[in-house]
Amino acid sequence: MFKKILIANRGEIACRVARTAMRLGVRTVAVYSDADANAQHVRACDEAIHIGGNAAKDSYLQWQRILEAAKATGAQAIHPGYGFLSENEDFARACAAEGLVFIGPPPEAIAAMGSKAAAKALMEKAQVPLVPGYHGDNNEPEFLLAQAQAMGFPVLIKASAGGGGRGMRRVDKAEDFIAALASCQREAQASFGDQHVLVERYVLRPRHIEIQVFADTQGDCVYLFERDCSVQRRHQKVLEEAPAPGMSAERRAEMGAAAVAAAKAVGYVGAGTVEFIAEERDDGDLRFYFMEMNTRLQVEHPVTEAITGHDLVEWQLRVASGEPLPAKQEALRIHGHAIEARICAENPEAGFLPATGELAVLRWPEHVSFQRNADNEPFHDPAPVRVDAGVREGDAISPYYDSMVAKLIIWGADRAQALARLEAALRDTHIVGLNTNVAFLRRVVQSRAFSQADLDTALIEREREALFGPSKLPLEVAAAGVAALTLHSEAALQGSDPWSRRDGWRLHGGARRRLDLAVGDTHHVVTLAHQHDGSLLMGLGGQTWPLQWQALGDGRFDIQLASCRSTLSVYAQGERVAVFGEAGSLELQEFDPIAHAADGAGSAGRLTAPMPGKVIAFLAKAGDVVKAGQAVAVMEAMKMEHTLTAPRDGTVEELLYSVGDQVGEGAELLKLAD
Repeated sequence: MFKKILIANRGEIACRVARTAMRLGVRTVAVYSDADANAQHVRACDEAIHIGGNAAKDSYLQWQRILEAAKATGAQAIHPGYGFLSENEDFARACAAEGLVFIGPPPEAIAAMGSKAAAKALMEKAQVPLVPGYHGDNNEPEFLLAQAQAMGFPVLIKASAGGGGRGMRRVDKAEDFIAALASCQREAQASFGDQHVLVERYVLRPRHIEIQVFADTQGDCVYLFERDCSVQRRHQKVLEEAPAPGMSAERRAEMGAAAVAAAKAVGYVGAGTVEFIAEERDDGDLRFYFMEMNTRLQVEHPVTEAITGHDLVEWQLRVASGEPLPAKQEALRIHGHAIEARICAENPEAGFLPATGELAVLRWPEHVSFQRNADNEPFHDPAPVRVDAGVREGDAISPYYDSMVAKLIIWGADRAQALARLEAALRDTHIVGLNTNVAFLRRVVQSRAFSQADLDTALIEREREALFGPSKLPLEVAAAGVAALTLHSEAALQGSDPWSRRDGWRLHGGARRRLDLAVGDTHHVVTLAHQHDGSLLMGLGGQTWPLQWQALGDGRFDIQLASCRSTLSVYAQGERVAVFGEAGSLELQEFDPIAHAADGAGSAGRLTAPMPGKVIAFLAKAGDVVKAGQAVAVMEAMKMEHTLTAPRDGTVEELLYSVGDQVGEGAELLKLAD
């Protein structure tokens, strides 16, 4: 076993590797950028080395600096985590040249599977089923369009060297193909340095099922069963679970054998994932097609750990140090069901636009880690919840890296129990200060399709009405918001005499207060009437209810509305109040129409950056006439492209930035004349 390793990554995976290494008695070295000087992974490691500026290209992708850091600290090996350099064959070769162990597969295996097109050609020779498509080298737009027309729409354009949903577009009709291709190629070039793409028939109602494989240097290879990663947005995973619902033992063995054969075909070593598109036929048969192989550890590996009881990071360290696999295929078993939810800083209601800002409040459910007993059999606490996070309260989510905040992993004896525990854990996850997808994840988990395992990669679109409904204001949430606002703005005693009280008491009659509470773009008028006897009445939507409330401390309120009583957690920040309860969570803002009368007056009809990022392309030039909703600019933020549309009809008067410029949130990108 190694004495010291360097972790060439950041965030929760760097923290996770550091914890496992510490348990094995291995010392760790962190590397960090300017933006991560005080990051959690820096504190988790024994040593830390600064390697450059904020952007990944100036720090985490600077492999020469990482190699120098490893040599300077005496590290014997480098763990690449996932992302950044984890699937970079040149970096793997450079590690070997410097006498360092790359904790991952051989460079030849990375090269063989690094190109989707080359990997599919290899799988075709190995007789692994493939989705019909064009996987060749000709990337001329008209040629690819002709290929797409021949196979029939819809089709999927995919970056050959891609991953993580970047450089991928579904195209439903021929007239949209060329523009989608150009966008894919730009994103692929920016993310992977290679704009080559392939085109495949889009499988209708596909399921994304992947097999975890592991190989050692002695030639042994096993599969640790499957994960269903069908719930996706923008081709990126949202919820992952193991085992896959409805998977028969026969099909599991068949897919596992195919995955092992694929790994052995390229001389694989270490952790890898073979991804398949699965299609359920009318006769109930589940057909599967090879999609790609990720030559690294996956973000969703904890669900595999949960159902097998094995620490895959420990397996990585042991295999990389020359030890055989810790378990043979016949010894591996599935225990229970596990689901992982990716907690991301983003706004689902705005097309999952990534969010930045400070984690002013970060409260996780009570959790324990998965454990193993002496016989290596899984041992689970009565309510096992695991949180893998690389941030803590007060940290900021920056625009320089991806939007994931943490992973919430739940285990249950079966899928029903895991679902119930996940819903409860999401309810108890409180994040304030920036937009997140926590409330959205609760709605997905509660949806008919997910709860009944009616899974495919279009689930979110199919359930759109339930998942993206209008902003509602539950009574108990309104009551909690009123209580918090009252406590902070009016109910405080200003003195000991009755004339200094500001709690609504009147000598004759009662006092009435009107609050305009905004939930997103929707406004709700709530009234609070102070009766002469000291009681309160809350009004909403033309009805009134007696209201009693008591502050319990630590942001919790005991709310009694008529005969219904509940406890809610409330976090107030100025005019904004975030409320978390059994029924859900909402952020409210007390809206003062006079104070906000001028809001938006200077920005109406302007095209502004929705968040900090880089200008990738302008799709219109000075003098062009554009229509409202027409695509006019493309920005890149948090590794993803975002197309911006004209806010109104007009003529482009001037482009205010150049392609490649970094812009701040709210920056005006171009001037529109009437």
